[in-house]
Amino acid sequence: MIILGIDPGLAITGFGVIKKEKNSLTAIDYGIISTPAKTDLIFRLKLISSDLKSIIKKYQPDAVAVEKLFFCKNVKTALDVGHCRGVVLLEAMNGNLSFYEFTPLQVKQALTGYGKADKRQIQKMTQTVLGLKDIPKPDDAADALALAITLAHSHR
Repeated sequence: MIILGIDPGLAITGFGVIKKEKNSLTAIDYGIISTPAKTDLIFRLKLISSDLKSIIKKYQPDAVAVEKLFFCKNVKTALDVGHCRGVVLLEAMNGNLSFYEFTPLQVKQALTGYGKADKRQIQKMTQTVLGLKDIPKPDDAADALALAITLAHSHR
């Protein structure tokens, strides 16, 4: 099973592609989709859509795991992430992919067994679970891989 994890964001969207074979998880690819800050919203969303479509076409994932939108103090940030999530949902549906959402708490519990784990602990467990030489960078890509791992651990 190929799983695509997505950490949505308007400026930076992280992605991580992993392969699940029996009880083994392997990182295939990870990185970010970044959009220019001074560009109109619609063009930024189009760029995310286009890049995501290419990633889906290249890796042919079976499922997509996305961070569930949670309460945010900054309304503008929450709206921007919401727009980005909409693009991710649309591309997942266009690719006929199964779609799963996880809260940050669910990701922390899946990777560390502890709901209050910090970002560094999550990154270290992501590195360990996938057998990577280094902690994946940047943070958005590491978060996307963690989402993919969460789906792999919860999917039967």
